[in-house]
Amino acid sequence: MAINPKEHYEVVIIGAGISGLTSSALFRKAGLSCCVVEMNPIPGGYLQGFNRKDYRFDSAIHWINNLGPNGLVTRIFEIIGTDYPKAKEQKRIRRFVSEEFDYLVTNNPDGFKEALIRDFPEDKKGIERFFKTARVIGKTLESHTFLSRTWDSMNLWERIQHTAKMMKFIVPFAPLVRFTGDKGVQKGLKKYFSNPNLRKIFASEPDLLSCLIPISWAYTNDFQTPPEGGSQTIPEWLEHVTTTLEGDIFYKTKVNKILLEGDTAVGVKVEHRGEEHIIKSKYVIAACDAELLYTKLLPPSSMGDKWKAKLNKAEMYASAITIALGLDCPAEELGMGEEIIYLADPNLDRDALGDGDPHTSGIHILASSVRDKSLALPEHGTLTLFIPGFIEQFDYWKTERDENGGYIRGEAYKKCKEEVAEIVLNRVVEQFIPNLREHILYTDIATPITHQRYTGNKGGTMMGQRPGRVNSQGKMASYKTPYKNLIQSGHWADLGGGIPIAIKSSMNTTFMVLRQENKKIFRLLADYMSGKIEIDKVRSADLLTHYEPSWVLKPTPAQKILARRKKLAEEKEGK
Repeated sequence: MAINPKEHYEVVIIGAGISGLTSSALFRKAGLSCCVVEMNPIPGGYLQGFNRKDYRFDSAIHWINNLGPNGLVTRIFEIIGTDYPKAKEQKRIRRFVSEEFDYLVTNNPDGFKEALIRDFPEDKKGIERFFKTARVIGKTLESHTFLSRTWDSMNLWERIQHTAKMMKFIVPFAPLVRFTGDKGVQKGLKKYFSNPNLRKIFASEPDLLSCLIPISWAYTNDFQTPPEGGSQTIPEWLEHVTTTLEGDIFYKTKVNKILLEGDTAVGVKVEHRGEEHIIKSKYVIAACDAELLYTKLLPPSSMGDKWKAKLNKAEMYASAITIALGLDCPAEELGMGEEIIYLADPNLDRDALGDGDPHTSGIHILASSVRDKSLALPEHGTLTLFIPGFIEQFDYWKTERDENGGYIRGEAYKKCKEEVAEIVLNRVVEQFIPNLREHILYTDIATPITHQRYTGNKGGTMMGQRPGRVNSQGKMASYKTPYKNLIQSGHWADLGGGIPIAIKSSMNTTFMVLRQENKKIFRLLADYMSGKIEIDKVRSADLLTHYEPSWVLKPTPAQKILARRKKLAEEKEGK
């Protein structure tokens, strides 16, 4: 079926990931006409998830932050509607497992602290200082909800106020940011712990802040498990709101070019089922990868040599090698809880634990079906194993290239990923779940090639740009582009990655447009996001388009089977 775009939109958005869809829902709430263009057949980007047989696998394979009662994501979703998918507080968070130790971090991190003091009494004072630092950082991070606006959406007075608040915000972080890399982290940890065996627990973290911040989030109860049905329910809800409010979303539609008139973006040229279409708009939001934007969608002259060099040197979060397993038993029977298991050899250095080598890289093990019973039948379960992965590994995973530079996934690719998965699986069996193999009914293997195909992200990165000195000094994170009315969004607009950053960027791109197009709504939402007013004031102002909560959660494959079983049982009982 051909797409049928309107003659003109106020906003066109490239990408129906979490950032693009949040933007579309916000724009429709503000009364601006918009459409979203997405190359894939379904929404979500990295949150797409997938169904196989009786299982649903959630591709948000870590955890979610800022979806608690006072979180940034919740605060933004409350603008859109009250029927958004609700996340649950995660109580068991992370378990560090090796041949030398086994520690569990929960939403009461003092339990972890006491376990460390018990095992390393000589470092009691340092351990207490470490956890006190984490607690202070946690309190500071809570305040960031009201510091989320981009500089580009502020007037001079707001910028002065924001700068003062940010100076106060960064105080707890300033002494810690310089401890990066293997030597840097060791040096930073030595300020707290004299015993090298204690420092091994944090063997994989790339910087000192990465050792502290998860404990900080635990102190502030800012770990959430995905909503019922998996993370994909979030883009499904945003899609529903957008279309209910008469916004357009065009799937299987590839953007080939951003249309320019002089130095101003005026729309996009797209391709759908072999047919080209022109979609005209006043603003273009690029909720897509920056490399795609600058090398494929804009003229070559848009990017100078210096910018190209910075883009190529940007430090990105890794992609992943992901092994999704459907089990013939509940994952609890294999010793799994809701926490992520981190299985690693703490005697290896950070490079070895994070370089994607299946023999040495640290393995994360997650049982999503323990967190969410809708993902598998009661007698079944799911397990996901993943390690860091990089697209250039194994000669680009033994793929070949087509005439457009795309990856051709043939038999050599299939064999390569199966061999890598087998190595990872063997390690899990040998070190953690001895009887795992006898319970596997289904296996799915995803590589960085897979993740790039579904997300369009450079190298299949999971979360975009890393925060840190290189990207900060290079000023890689930017909403602005060389062209008027063309705004970058998503994981290239802000450092940090993950759902909160993607949704924060969508709020900020909305601000940048509304500041020009509707100052009343802009001021209302800016005051709300700055903490000056609460959501009731936003709703009572009657400036936003009304959305009647009407989203219905789609049943998972397991829920459909259980419903049929129940119906058959009732019919049998009736007879």
